[in-house]
Amino acid sequence: MLGDPRTTRITGDATAAIYRRTEDVAAEQHPERHREGPVAEAYCWSNLTSGNGSRALWLLLLPFMVVNLAHWMRPSSQGSPRTVRLYGLVVRLIALSLTVLLTAAACEVALDLVAWQCAGTPGCSGQRSWLGFLSTRRDGWFSQPGRRLAVAAAVPTALVGLLWYLSNRTWSAYESQRPLLPDESGRTGTPADEDTDEHGTEDTGEASRPGVPPVRPALGRPGFWYGRRLVARLRAAHTAAGFLTVAASVGVAAARHDRDAGSPVPGAIGVLFQTGLALCGLIVVAVVCHRGRSERRLDNRLDRALTTFLPGTALALLAAGVVYAGWSRPEWVSSGTLPGEWAFRALTLGQGLLVVVLAAVALRLHRRRPEPRTTLRGLGGPAVAMLACALGGVMTGGVSQRVADWLDGPGTPGMGAGSAIVGPPVLLSWQASVIPVLLLLLLVPLTWLAVRTLRHARRMGPGIEAEYGEPCPDPGRTRRIARIRATAALTDSAPGILGLLSGATLLLGVGAVAGSWLTGRVPGLAMDDAGPFLESMAEAAQATGSWLIGFGAILFVTWGRRAYRDVSARRSIGVLWDVGTFWPRAAHPFAPPCYAERAVPDLSSRMCAWTGRTRGRLVISGHSQGSVLAAAAVWQLPDTARRRVALLTYGSPIERLYGRWFPAYFGRAPLEGLHGSVHCWRNLWRATDPIGGPVGIDEGQGHEVDLGPLKDPLVYGRTPEHPLPEPILGHSDYQADPVFAVERAALLERLGPVVPQQTGAREAGAEAQGSSGRSSG
Repeated sequence: MLGDPRTTRITGDATAAIYRRTEDVAAEQHPERHREGPVAEAYCWSNLTSGNGSRALWLLLLPFMVVNLAHWMRPSSQGSPRTVRLYGLVVRLIALSLTVLLTAAACEVALDLVAWQCAGTPGCSGQRSWLGFLSTRRDGWFSQPGRRLAVAAAVPTALVGLLWYLSNRTWSAYESQRPLLPDESGRTGTPADEDTDEHGTEDTGEASRPGVPPVRPALGRPGFWYGRRLVARLRAAHTAAGFLTVAASVGVAAARHDRDAGSPVPGAIGVLFQTGLALCGLIVVAVVCHRGRSERRLDNRLDRALTTFLPGTALALLAAGVVYAGWSRPEWVSSGTLPGEWAFRALTLGQGLLVVVLAAVALRLHRRRPEPRTTLRGLGGPAVAMLACALGGVMTGGVSQRVADWLDGPGTPGMGAGSAIVGPPVLLSWQASVIPVLLLLLLVPLTWLAVRTLRHARRMGPGIEAEYGEPCPDPGRTRRIARIRATAALTDSAPGILGLLSGATLLLGVGAVAGSWLTGRVPGLAMDDAGPFLESMAEAAQATGSWLIGFGAILFVTWGRRAYRDVSARRSIGVLWDVGTFWPRAAHPFAPPCYAERAVPDLSSRMCAWTGRTRGRLVISGHSQGSVLAAAAVWQLPDTARRRVALLTYGSPIERLYGRWFPAYFGRAPLEGLHGSVHCWRNLWRATDPIGGPVGIDEGQGHEVDLGPLKDPLVYGRTPEHPLPEPILGHSDYQADPVFAVERAALLERLGPVVPQQTGAREAGAEAQGSSGRSSG
């Protein structure tokens, strides 16, 4: 980024730091040496998203990250605090259901398939020596079903404990960086700063009506990048929900057996145990629903009693359930599946209902203040929430299907003939069966999109040749440029595909629940009397879906293993985290950590400290995701510092992705407020860039923000100055374009005269990962 191998770390640590060229370290003390141009600094934050190999494990948390994104995708709103609260509440409930689903899937594998079915079937346990001590063939102490369940409960319990540990550890490493207090940063508070938060009336930007104090937008609020209190509350609630799910899987089966006559254990104990589970579960739901984010001030408080006693109480109930299930019941024999089919049906129906409610709330918010560029007319958040539920179903159902296929020998899970065990719940087989149907439904719009892109590329050919003024155009070169431009435009079609995918997933999910509920059998058996064609199609869909859902789970594991060993693969996955983990953990505490809660305070405090100490001015430049970090950091600056800042963005997704998908935070009003508050802003973009695009701010008679589309490639064919073909850069190497240096110099000139403490404006570089292989910054 600095263009010099000799660099020195100015401030920061091994995770994220600011660097200068070694020869520029003492620029403030010797300004006479730097009259030729600006002194450049680079903020490198690559280790926050693609540092060590443990980042590969974050792939397993993908559904949690996606549902957390849905929280931030709410439409713009004004004057509707109750509706905004309801939107956040529904998303948090969906996130809680995903935690329960993940834990229930672990219980399905460890408790039902292994301990209940395989260990209780001599034909299955006899082929696996590692299950010998649980097998009924040896009639040992662990051969009773309740004791087998108690032993197997260690697996999902350890999973929940691991999630709690990772959430707590990543908070300490990433998000515990407390931003500067108002008196430390020089922030000048306004009444609006104290009266707005996530649940109140939305701010519209810095520009305000005459006579009204400027209102800071959401990303500029003092507590936006420090959500310690909410994350701690949600972590306690989700941990407790996981422990309660394990406790219910262990204890409810024993309580159900004790209700039958002849059990040596009093039935009242089971009733008391289930009552305790229900009460603790209600408290967990109440904690999740009670409080959202508090952004209007820096909230350092912790609800210590809640975060300590709620998980502890749930763990105590789990221990009680293990002891209760381990009570001697000599006549108890495991048969069929572990009672729990209703739990998966309730989870699936509950998630579908919550997504529908979320869609109604999002539409209400969008209609109150419609923005034409908002994705799916405000339904982007519900669509992404549905995608999170689908990802959770693929991961949990895939693991169950593959484990069942491994344990049942030559038979197909759930088909009966030749199977050593019954298999997973019927609903999971129905969910797997709808995947081939879903792929066939998507084939039509994807084919239409491909044909439209090819036709669009053909139509662009004459315009490209006229743009370059080439007297002897090369058809192959023209086609390649047109194809890349047309492919880059596919980014704008992604919302429609996601909407179709989410809608079809919702309808097919309802059909899967109805089919499993009405028939009680897997699709291959449910269609036995429907004719040879339907029967064959049902069996083919079940077999193909089981393979596909298992392949999806294996793919996650394979990617994670490759990313753990391969640095380049880890960097590629890090690009995904650049977007997914930019936002704080407001809905799911087990999502991957938010690197921006470290990066934004780093950048804003550095800019504020430098301008306050030297009274100088600076240009902060950002590429790709770095431009989003730069904008968020500028929003956090006090007014006095922001007026000394010029913003240079290139390849920026601020409007193309963030403005459309996150309109409440990067919509037109906040972006116009950002433009009005900084000294000047320039945005560079290319038509060949699938990520970056124009900001779309109209300045009237003033300087325009957008400059583009820039020529890419710079030269059409071979010339004496360029004897070799110029590459098509797309999203990378904007700084190699001569326009970049010209526009940076123009911003420096617009910033005003050189101040005594600094011979030129500084540049704080912020470049995200791209095809050039440079580190994030």
